[in-house]
Parts: sequence; structure tokens; C-alpha cells
Amino acid sequence: MTSTDGRLAEQDAWLALALIPEVGSATFYRLREALGSVEAVLRANREALAQVPGISRQVAQAIASFPWRDTLDRELRVIETRGLSLRRFGDEGYPELLAAIHSPPPVLYLRGMMRSEDRVAVAIVGSRTASPYGAAIAEQISGELAQRGVTIVSGMARGIDAAAHRGSLRAGGRTLAVLGCGVGVTYPPEHAELADQIAAQGALISEFPIFTPPKPSHFPRRNRIISGLARGVVVIEAGLDSGALITANYALEQGRDVFAVPGQVTSRFSRGCHQLIKAGAKLTEGWEDIWEDIEPQVAPGAQTILDLTAVRSPLEPEEVLIVDTLEAGPMQIDDLIGRTQLPAGQMASLLLSLMLKGIIEELPGKCFAKRLRPPKGRV
Repeated sequence: MTSTDGRLAEQDAWLALALIPEVGSATFYRLREALGSVEAVLRANREALAQVPGISRQVAQAIASFPWRDTLDRELRVIETRGLSLRRFGDEGYPELLAAIHSPPPVLYLRGMMRSEDRVAVAIVGSRTASPYGAAIAEQISGELAQRGVTIVSGMARGIDAAAHRGSLRAGGRTLAVLGCGVGVTYPPEHAELADQIAAQGALISEFPIFTPPKPSHFPRRNRIISGLARGVVVIEAGLDSGALITANYALEQGRDVFAVPGQVTSRFSRGCHQLIKAGAKLTEGWEDIWEDIEPQVAPGAQTILDLTAVRSPLEPEEVLIVDTLEAGPMQIDDLIGRTQLPAGQMASLLLSLMLKGIIEELPGKCFAKRLRPPKGRV
């Protein structure tokens, strides 16, 4: 873990910083850039940390007082005893598409194995309370794509997610499950056998420490990884408040294609899909509708990394801070000012800029939220 001069191995240092609960991806990179290295962040005192823009004194104190050495030792022992592996951003083997998103996870835990062919991946997401129609469509589409060498990505939740994983597994294909908990936790608990099967034919993936329990705030973070690993996101059965729409929103921001399977007009679980179709998502009836858009991206000679600059305007660091803060959900302007510690006058200007770029929207009561929007051109 440490060299003879007392310095941490680089991967261990990255893992140690990622273990601190107050350090999300955006905070991780902000601290690293400000202090020069990850190890410098770990060794910094509260005063130095609090000088970093966007880092409050409370967060600085939490980082400075965190017992990262003991926590790192325990985590490394569990990784070894359970046969898990790590992928650090910038290392060989870190997923290429995921590396291209804004603030990619600094460290990924893997139970199972990722392969080079997983760069040809499609995410399938939808309602946890899937109808027989929705589950059958998810299993059919995932199976057809898997037979053609496409890796299926989903979140191992009940309903559509589970059906998508099973469709790929039954077709003998590969599938990746991105978790809203650590890879040492099975959630939902009835998916223990499914988790074993996924690990054998793909991988369970998480950015959270191994035994992190599932929490509501974890799932939006999980969703950005689902879309980040895929070349396109397929939504099957989703209400207007569905987490699947969050995944679709991330896909749009990341420059991925978005597909939506229509459902019954009287079903509330179809409204989210129909909203996506109205916004420009591709109406999808079968695997062919997806493959005709994905195939040009993976044809011989095609780029393996998407050109994200063509689909979103660059953001200033303060704008990134606001967008990251709104990941938790809609927020009033006073709460945004308190959480970001940006001056009120600057906040008003930044919010206007983000609304003009189509990234956020204003709700009643001076409340702001990230918005579901198509990028320039077709979704």
C-alpha cells in the first residue's frame, strides 16, 4: 500500500479518497486539481481544504478527520478475499465511453469482468413494477441484441431491469449491472441468484464502497453510469416520475441515443416513454430500430469514443457545481446559494446561463431543476 518513502500507491490513494462519503466525483476532481494530487488531498488539513472553491468548512472538516488509512486497509482486504477488482479513471481497462462523461467515477468496483467487447453496449431501463407486456418486450429486445454481440447494461432493479438482464443471459450474451449500493450488498435481496449469473457472464459494477447500503440518493448517481457505459438507452415502461427518465436525461447530456418503447395510452407507466417520444426519442418496436442507429458507431473504422462537444456547450466550473448540486432534485435559489456558497448575484447570472443552454429549468417559487431535453439535432 505504501512505498519505502511512505508514499501511497496511486491506485490506493485514489481509492482512499473515494472512500470518504463527502467526496463525490465532482468534488474528487475539484480537490485533486486544486491541490495537485490525490495524495496531497489526503494529507491536507482542514484550512487548506476549505480554501478550495465549493468546499465548505464542514466538508473540509469531514475529509480532514476521516480515518482513511484504516478504512483503506479494510477495503483492500475485502477486495482480495472476495476476488473483486478495481478500475481507476485513466487506467487501462477503464470503460472508454464512461471515461468521456462529465466527472466520471474516479474508481469502479467490479465483481466479475469487463471485456473490450463491452464497448458495444446498450442500456435498457424502465419501471420496477413492470407489466407482463413490458417485461416480455425488455427480455425480447435484450436477447435479440445480445445474440448480435451487444452487451446489455441495466441496474438490476425489479421489473424491466431484471427482465433485460435475464434476456441477455438466456441468449448467452454479456450483461453489466450498475448498482446503487456496494458490490458486497445484494439489492433487491431476491436477486442474489441473478447477481451471481451476471457476475459469471459480465460484471456487477459500483462506485460505492463494498458494503455501502442502497440509499435513494445513490440511484441518480448509478443512473449516470448506466447511460455512460452505453451507446444508447432504451426506456420501456416509465412513469413521469420514473428513475428511467433520469437515465434518459443523462444519456442526452452524454450524447447518447435515446429510444422509447410505446405502451398503452391509458397506462401511467407509458407516460414517461410517450413524453420521450414527443421530445424526439426514437419510437422503438424491436431490436432493429436500435441496431440501425448503433451499428454505424461500431462499424470497422468508426470512432469508439463519442464526440460529446457536438451535443452540449462547455460549462464553466461554477455552472458544473450548480448542475452537480441539482442532482439531488429541484432546489430553491436560497438553498442553492447555501449549498454551493456562490454569491447571490453570481448565482442569478449562472442560473440564467444554464437555462439558456437548456440544462436547467425554473419551477414555481424560485425553484430550479435539471430538465429533460433533447440535444441539438435528433435525440
